[in-house]
Amino acid sequence: MEIREKEIYKVTLTGSAINAVLIVLKFVAGFVGKSSAMVADAVHSLSDFISDVIVLVFVKIAGKPKDKGHDYGHGKFETLATMIIGVLLIFAGIGLMINGIETVIRSINGETLERPTMLALIVAIASILSKEWLYRYTISKGKKLNSQAVMANAWHHRSDAVSSLGTLIGISGAMFLGDKWRILDPIAAIVVSFLIIKSGYDIVKPCINELLEASLPDDKEKEIVNLVTSVPGILNIHNLRTRRIGNGIAVDLHAKMDGGLTLNEAHEKATAAENAIKRKFGNNSIINIHMEPVSDSEKNINSGTKAE
Repeated sequence: MEIREKEIYKVTLTGSAINAVLIVLKFVAGFVGKSSAMVADAVHSLSDFISDVIVLVFVKIAGKPKDKGHDYGHGKFETLATMIIGVLLIFAGIGLMINGIETVIRSINGETLERPTMLALIVAIASILSKEWLYRYTISKGKKLNSQAVMANAWHHRSDAVSSLGTLIGISGAMFLGDKWRILDPIAAIVVSFLIIKSGYDIVKPCINELLEASLPDDKEKEIVNLVTSVPGILNIHNLRTRRIGNGIAVDLHAKMDGGLTLNEAHEKATAAENAIKRKFGNNSIINIHMEPVSDSEKNINSGTKAE
């Protein structure tokens, strides 16, 4: 197992252990502590735990080297895992919203909601503190490891912390502001659900673009152009094609050079350009450079753009 894969497993297992404890505490606090918002929060934590399992399974697959059936490796399995996490977030948010709306309707229709107990309040505070710490730990590891799945999982932890914050506000209002304010519990859950759905959407959108073979953003393509044309002897590029594969990228381009160069000289320049891209975007990036001679009228061109 590679070092990167081991680190991803370590951070994900840490999150899984904390989530497992929180799930039990929240369900107990929700039912015993008489808080419907806490029960909904427990369901959200359960989806967080499921996302940890997905990361563990898919990152192991994504870390496999290329084989006969996958010439570009298995990086998109990590993208798929990331998208599944985002979808789980969206469904968790929808579930919280439905639960909150139903409870609010019952309260408006005259049903007296139960007063949450101190147990629910304490667990909500513990959840906020532990999940915020877990978010900071996971996001830093995700950036260091350049793992979309780990960073997506970090935002799932943050959404759980936000969910618990909303739960804390609702529980506090229901406990200390009197019977008529008990409706704050489900209202807080509805507000939090919007934030959770938005987080899920933000995670899913780039994954869909990648799975549909969308090009890299313009600023990234400009970086690639600048990196390649900074190599002495590469005068211009065209036919630039880019896409993302998991935590790496794939680049195809035509590099224009002096036609008087030997094959060895041209190959050295292409290799230098390839290494420059890999230093910036990762060693697992797939770079294909086709060498072309420039015409006399092009020899003074010092930069290029992506061909239409």
